[in-house]
Amino acid sequence: MTQVFDVERVLAQLTLEEKASLTSGSDFWHTQGVERAGVPAVMVTDGPHGLRKQPEEADHLGLGNSVPATCFPTAAALGSSWDVELVTRVGEALGRETRANDVAVLLGPGVNIKRTPLCGRNFEYVSEDPVVAGELGTAIVRGIQSQGVGTSLKHFAANNQESDRMRVSAEVDERTLREIYLPAFERVVTNAQPWTVMCAYNKVNGTYASENHWLLTELLRDEWAFEGLVVSDWGAVHDRVPALAAGLDLQMPAAGPRPDEEVVAAVRDGSLDEAVLDVAARRVLGLIARSLPGLESDDSFDVDAHHELAREAAAAGSVLLKNDGGLLPLASTEGVAVIGEFARTPRYQGAGSSQVNPTRLDAPLDALRAAGELAFAPGFTIAGGPSGDDAALLAEAVDVARAADTVVAFLGLPGPDESEGYDRPRLGLPDNQVALLRAVAEVNPRVVVVLANGSAVSVTDWRDLAPAILETWLGGQAGGSAVAELLLGVRTPSGRLTETIPHRIEDTPAFGNFPGEAGVVRYGEGVLVGYRWYDTRAMDVAYPFGHGLSYTTFGYSDVAATADGTDVSVTATITNTGSVAGAEVVQVYVRDPQASVLRPTRELKAFAKVALEPGESRAVSFTLGARDLSYWHPGLHRWVVEGGEFVIEVAASSRDLRGSVSLQIEGEPLWGELTPMSTIEEWLAHPVGGPLLQAALVPPADMGPLDETMQAMIQQMPAKVIADFGLSGFDRETLDTLVAKVAAG
Repeated sequence: MTQVFDVERVLAQLTLEEKASLTSGSDFWHTQGVERAGVPAVMVTDGPHGLRKQPEEADHLGLGNSVPATCFPTAAALGSSWDVELVTRVGEALGRETRANDVAVLLGPGVNIKRTPLCGRNFEYVSEDPVVAGELGTAIVRGIQSQGVGTSLKHFAANNQESDRMRVSAEVDERTLREIYLPAFERVVTNAQPWTVMCAYNKVNGTYASENHWLLTELLRDEWAFEGLVVSDWGAVHDRVPALAAGLDLQMPAAGPRPDEEVVAAVRDGSLDEAVLDVAARRVLGLIARSLPGLESDDSFDVDAHHELAREAAAAGSVLLKNDGGLLPLASTEGVAVIGEFARTPRYQGAGSSQVNPTRLDAPLDALRAAGELAFAPGFTIAGGPSGDDAALLAEAVDVARAADTVVAFLGLPGPDESEGYDRPRLGLPDNQVALLRAVAEVNPRVVVVLANGSAVSVTDWRDLAPAILETWLGGQAGGSAVAELLLGVRTPSGRLTETIPHRIEDTPAFGNFPGEAGVVRYGEGVLVGYRWYDTRAMDVAYPFGHGLSYTTFGYSDVAATADGTDVSVTATITNTGSVAGAEVVQVYVRDPQASVLRPTRELKAFAKVALEPGESRAVSFTLGARDLSYWHPGLHRWVVEGGEFVIEVAASSRDLRGSVSLQIEGEPLWGELTPMSTIEEWLAHPVGGPLLQAALVPPADMGPLDETMQAMIQQMPAKVIADFGLSGFDRETLDTLVAKVAAG
């Protein structure tokens, strides 16, 4: 029988020194225990797409090998499934493995926004859109925590690059933070209550995240009502005393005795209230109490079942970008040549702290050969693969391709290109792979390209060479067999892009503002991130956000939307108009064409994945609320709905709109406060201030009518400037009187 761990009773027993020790880890992976008081140390370990638990003899930096665990697809692939139910099941499996390995908290998921495709850690993040990241982040947290273990939502916040990540200050305006970089965290916290939230390394507007009181306390706890523990990223704490005061609870990993001693000294000299330390210690004890039932269980997991789930997820997250002439699916492996070292040596996960030791590994070449004989040529060398001469390998591949009916070329980014700790060196594929593709296409036009990469790669320079392109991201340990099933039509592709594929790095929103300089990165693109940038600027892209093909087709009909105040109901009927079963991702976007601030052309607000048999139809419905129509008002510092026309769009991608409805929404008055520095235009637009100003601002009798140019110029002048001009009957005293009357209502 599990003994109850009484947090308050234990806390009351602890000395000041013991409470201070609880706010630090005891080593790289464990919290601090207090044997005298019956406080055990519990283990946390890396995720998020698989357990990375080091054995007891692990190296002190935590970089060595880990115990075998299922390597599920990375977030880039899971996100591209757009499948909340599937991601929940993956979370449940991750939770079972975490629990079976006596680990209290799996460190993930990551829901940071993909601000640029060059971020080295994008494979761990879900999307360039906060709704997708938030919904799927919520799903995986719920799944993991349903098994009695915790998660750590990361990296909070504005951690969108690896360059100088431990020092750089992300300079982001309030509206951009609220609309782009915070909503995914907010959605997960308010809907799933992760056991822990992990603060980021970087500074946010000049203050380290670990010492940012607004971020960790005012926003996370006071506004979002977060109930759990705030843990640092490993090495993100520079001074634990101000970090505790800001709302950090646990510094990881252990940093020696000095931080504990500094906390004790600060309490004793009065610079840190002991009540603040008590709150943090209580939260650490609460995490321990929460985790003990799971740690005391004797569970195991089904290795084979988890591998099959990993295969299902890898297939669901693969995106068919192109399929000219219906080249896919392949009828069989007869006459097929497989080219590319990635077919034999698969690229299936990223590098860094999330690297999993898989229970097994499916190579695409083996999976395809299991379906029949085929030719193979490696074509190029990759880091960690067999050695060879690229020129000789290319020549061999051309000979193999010439003799084949169809070529399947496995291309992608080498492992060293994508990792935690540094950003990608390029947007495109390596030169040796592009050269191989060109040479192969010259002798055989029937080329299928299968991509393996953790974030968008440029396809513009070579996509015309390949009638079919299948993007598989980093598909985990079962990705090889999943790809074989997709190529052969055993499964139908149903993934959709959660990030835009641009033509050039120069086209991307953050170009020129990434990765920053002199310790500062300016988010100059504001709210125009990802498809919001490309669509608002009407820029051509290789493949838009939300895009993905299938082996079947889908029709949309009966698109409708109605408003009840600021609640909007959206319905549509989706029909599988093809000959095979498949799944469509229905996307709902909102446009605000009359906004008084710059708003993106369209913003995703809801989605659903709908599986349909051939000929089957299904009605789908969505409910949008005021928040879905709102923008963050930089003057009022809150969400506002500005009344007027809104357009609800039902779509298959941000560029493939299938139906739209225009609605009139009654918003709220947004007049704001009038001051002497408010413009004449702002005064005249105000329902109280406008009539008052018009009555007071009487031009001299000898002044003729103003032309349009002068009227426009005056509209932009602050009222104070007009008063200082000394017009008859309107001076500073009169203006001050008007300001007071407006304030009084």
